Amino acid sequence: MIVETLTSPVILFFLLGALAAIAKSDLSIPDAFAKAVSIYLMAAIGLKGGVSVAASGFSPELLWVALAGLALSFLIPVPAFFLLTRVGGLSRVDAGAVAAHYGSVSVVTFVTAQELLTNRGLAPAGYLVAVLALMETPAIISGLLLAKRGQVTDDPSLPDGSMLHDVLTNASVVLLIGSFTIGLIAGTDGFVAVKPLFETGFRGVLCLFLLDMGLIATRRLTQSRKLTARLVAIAVILPLANGSLGTLLGAGIGLEAGSAAVLGVLAASASYIAVPAAMRLALPEADPGIYLSMALGITFPFNIIFGISIFAALAAVVG
Repeated sequence: MIVETLTSPVILFFLLGALAAIAKSDLSIPDAFAKAVSIYLMAAIGLKGGVSVAASGFSPELLWVALAGLALSFLIPVPAFFLLTRVGGLSRVDAGAVAAHYGSVSVVTFVTAQELLTNRGLAPAGYLVAVLALMETPAIISGLLLAKRGQVTDDPSLPDGSMLHDVLTNASVVLLIGSFTIGLIAGTDGFVAVKPLFETGFRGVLCLFLLDMGLIATRRLTQSRKLTARLVAIAVILPLANGSLGTLLGAGIGLEAGSAAVLGVLAASASYIAVPAAMRLALPEADPGIYLSMALGITFPFNIIFGISIFAALAAVVG
């Protein structure tokens, strides 16, 4: 399955970006175009997820998966925090910031996993996009509580109404939930009119986006001077452990292999969009050079190249 992943155009474009960065090529994707592609991908995945739920209807399974996702997002930062402080040698503040990243989710990893698994006949349930949106926020609260444990509760950087508002109105959260709702309302019949834009061109746009991500992730990693060997190892251990836990939990509540694998991918992924923005506001003293390099420079490429296949294989075995 890893061979199939590595020969997929989606992954090959990511590797092309990585190789271009290693070779110090001047290849780059304009910021405005990259932002437009991000908006397209989130709108497309939310819309298609809503349409899928409209076609299949709500079920107890959806409730169980949503509860599982919320629990994973809130609890994953706890063991990550202690691993980062005891083994990684990070301060409480930096460990809390990094732990929050690993409890939250990566939209791009989710989209890539969904596309690769669908092409292999393991299409995950459409409602998982709603679970993706739910898993954005709990880890931020958990990470902040860990970072600030023992400090005065009137500290302005604790999760107050203003910070929670910023998190909940983050562009990715609004777009995912909003487009999911639109798909839910429009249904299969309403989707027909926009299907050529949001389905036919989806994979090609994803290739271009992953080309850009390959460039960014590799440049971030090669420029970082703050990653120790222990932190690099932790950035691989965390997605493996969290992803395996998420996959087994998905299988345990009766999900099909594709959906269980995607729940594992959600648990394994690390946010590099929503959480960095929240940490900049809530923990300005935390070092972005550490949490961005780990999440984007190591965990993201590991999940894209290896993690998705590993969790899919595990889901197939336990399923």
